[in-house]
Amino acid sequence: MINFVRGKLVEALPTKAVVDVNGIGYEVLIPLSSFDKLPKPGGTVQLLTHLSVREDAHVLYGFMTEQERELFRMLIQHVKGIGPKLALNILSGTTPRMFRGAVANGDIQALSGISGVGKKSAERIVVDLKDKIGAVGAWEAESEKRALSDSDQKINDAVLALIALGFKQEDAHKTVKAALAVLGEKATIEDLVRASLKK
Repeated sequence: MINFVRGKLVEALPTKAVVDVNGIGYEVLIPLSSFDKLPKPGGTVQLLTHLSVREDAHVLYGFMTEQERELFRMLIQHVKGIGPKLALNILSGTTPRMFRGAVANGDIQALSGISGVGKKSAERIVVDLKDKIGAVGAWEAESEKRALSDSDQKINDAVLALIALGFKQEDAHKTVKAALAVLGEKATIEDLVRASLKK
């Protein structure tokens, strides 16, 4: 399995990048969300990758962030009828956070607004992924609607960590707020999570 490629960016198009890794040019298919983050050709780039092996081809897909790759894999592995091409379309049409929020809230309209995703596909995505995305996706979607200060962002990230560990959203928020009151504004996200777990 090829986990990432790092080298000189030779060519960058909205749908693919070519990376020179020690004299070998890797063609990597990418979503628009990754294209926007690429350096100028000639610069050094690292793309997280997913290798798809088919009878007729070995295709390398690349992503600038772990969230993009994780969402891509979730779509192709857990949603019937969604292959790599449509998964890239979905990543090109939304952010991972907005996508998770739409799934968590069952927002068929938002999902079917993505190019290549019809109403039936959107419904299938919600049914197949809602349990995997859960409360964290809903909380992320709500927090993205608000413009968060640095302090609120710290609280938000600590709450997300606790939800991922199995806390209920309301309990996680109360516990983190209480920990922040004790530890003060200089507390890191890790400090808040540790203090919350002790309680």
